[in-house]
Amino acid sequence: MASYNAISPEKLARLVGTPKAPVLIDVRDDVDFAAARLLLPASSRRSHTTVTDWADTYRGRWVVVVCQKGRKLSEGVTALLRLHGAQAEILEGGFEAWRLAGLPLVPVERLPEEKTAGGTLWVTRSRPKIDRVACPWLIRRFVDPDATFLYVSAPEVPAVAERFSAVPFDIEGVFWSHRESLCTFDVMVEEFGLSFPALLQLARIVRGADTDRHDIEPQAAGLLAVSLGLSRMYADDLEQLEAGMLVYDALYRWARDAADEKHDWVSHGGRK
Repeated sequence: MASYNAISPEKLARLVGTPKAPVLIDVRDDVDFAAARLLLPASSRRSHTTVTDWADTYRGRWVVVVCQKGRKLSEGVTALLRLHGAQAEILEGGFEAWRLAGLPLVPVERLPEEKTAGGTLWVTRSRPKIDRVACPWLIRRFVDPDATFLYVSAPEVPAVAERFSAVPFDIEGVFWSHRESLCTFDVMVEEFGLSFPALLQLARIVRGADTDRHDIEPQAAGLLAVSLGLSRMYADDLEQLEAGMLVYDALYRWARDAADEKHDWVSHGGRK
């Protein structure tokens, strides 16, 4: 019987990748984690043995707790989080239920190390257009919600990455970059195992816009136009990124929920 404060894998999958997604905390023990070094998208690992040390971090926030089968560890951690003021739920059936449902899982070996202040640190070229906004959106929504991004002059990206222990992306000669016909966004979707159908469609749109292949998806030309417009509206790259997050949020929801919806003036009350 499911707990009264449980969320199903299917419902959670609808929330992952959206601005309203809950915080996801994986509390599997070391044995279960070693047997499957995979994480739900946008989740982070915490030890159930130290929950009272970190519970206050989530006061007032919506949290979903994941253990192996959605039983004692999830129940205990959830109860303690609620005691500390979080709106906490367990994932019904735990990690096993999510995996059995065929939902995407992120390989841990692909995740950069978090910085001491929390969250991963990434660096790329300044004045972003397509990939350099799309990739941060993907990382924050599906990989690391606390990720931060540095935009620096192109020649200095490798040196900044080395000196500040940041992960370089969308430059030549690094792991997270274009590969043959794929753009950096494609590579991240593939390497992080993010096989949500809507995200795969969005990846094609990004690729078409970023590589001037508007034949791949009809929406590619529109994304390019919006992206170029944003780059003219904002002199500050981080402000542009925040504005661009909304663009990709909207495109993802369109691809997930509204790709087949039609709109015309007549069907919405206009004169015939």
